[in-house]
Amino acid sequence: MTWTALPSHLAWLDEEGRRLLAFAEASRHPAGGFAWLDNAGKPELHRPVETWITARMTHVFALAHLRGLPGAGDCADAGVAALCGLLRDAEHGGWHSAVWPDGRPAGTAKEAYVHSFVVLAAASAAAAGRAGAQQLLSEALEVMGRSFWDEQAGRCVEAWDASWEQLDAYRGANSNMHAVECFLAAADVTGEGVWRRRALSIAGHLVHGAARAHRWRLPEHFDADWQPVLDYNVDSPADQFRPYGSTVGHWLEWSRLLLNLEAALQRAGEPVPGWLLEDAVALFDAAVEVGWQPGGAPGFVYTVDWDDRPVVRARMHWVLAEAIGAAATLLARTGQARYEQWYRTWWDTAACSFLDREHGSWHHELDSDNLPAATVWDGKPDVYHAYQATLLPQLPAAPTLAVALRDLAGTTG
Repeated sequence: MTWTALPSHLAWLDEEGRRLLAFAEASRHPAGGFAWLDNAGKPELHRPVETWITARMTHVFALAHLRGLPGAGDCADAGVAALCGLLRDAEHGGWHSAVWPDGRPAGTAKEAYVHSFVVLAAASAAAAGRAGAQQLLSEALEVMGRSFWDEQAGRCVEAWDASWEQLDAYRGANSNMHAVECFLAAADVTGEGVWRRRALSIAGHLVHGAARAHRWRLPEHFDADWQPVLDYNVDSPADQFRPYGSTVGHWLEWSRLLLNLEAALQRAGEPVPGWLLEDAVALFDAAVEVGWQPGGAPGFVYTVDWDDRPVVRARMHWVLAEAIGAAATLLARTGQARYEQWYRTWWDTAACSFLDREHGSWHHELDSDNLPAATVWDGKPDVYHAYQATLLPQLPAAPTLAVALRDLAGTTG
């Protein structure tokens, strides 16, 4: 019997989810939204309020509310309020990337990555029936469609200046991957199939096109003409959002998202390309072959170069969480025993190395000997990846998490 069919394992997943949420509740920021947490779970109020953190935590608490956890809905409401107020650019529209508690923007860029998470938060909160979420979703989708979606390219552009006048020439795979995630969620909540079709277009270009052409070593960085820039940030290899080389965790995240997309298309009665499953398997296999445990303790390296050599050997918690989600989704899709074995292996690794039983949550980064480190990430900014890892094994590949939980509960809030 697979672990995902064992009541005892499902109960363990639920308990781990509650442990993560108990840690995350401390992130409520007195100015609005959610704060960056340090290693002990203390809010770092000297930092600006990051929109991506607030959006991801709003999404998490909306899921927890749909899961039936008292108090989570109030936390989701706090996130919606911040996205409608503190973090929203009332002058130019869209969302600031971060804001100081007094309301001053901390930076000037309008980023697709950030806006994708605003859409995801709004979609999940809307599925949970939270006040103001539907209006937030409508506005966020309007901004995504008008300012970030490039119909000719079939992908999203990356960033504008504050007043939406100057478009950055950089194009990124990471923001487009999260656009796929939020577009699938938006399609489930709104019933508008255009978001599924846009998700398929992005996946076709970046995975079936660029990743396949590079032996599944996904290029992350592109120029304005969508040509890969393989030496991007070669002198800053440990960047948090734009590291040099290829990011192994994204191969795993894309693997799951391709199966979510396949299931979403099937559910909607739309044509399903056969390459979605094939590419999901290929990305998963490449991640295991290249990224898992190369010359160190169990874990995935952060990045590799174009000759498959590790660049940043640190083990990130989010990579392992995405590996767990990919293994669970592939297991459900194919029934193949090898995915069950990896699923067990990676939860064992999480339990033995990443789960912080003393201070809560997961260590966000370990070194190559699986000791806590902070070369790329300090503190424990959010629980988005880890919390989803507790839910994905329990839910179908489609609809997306919030709608699946809503349908399971038979209620809209």
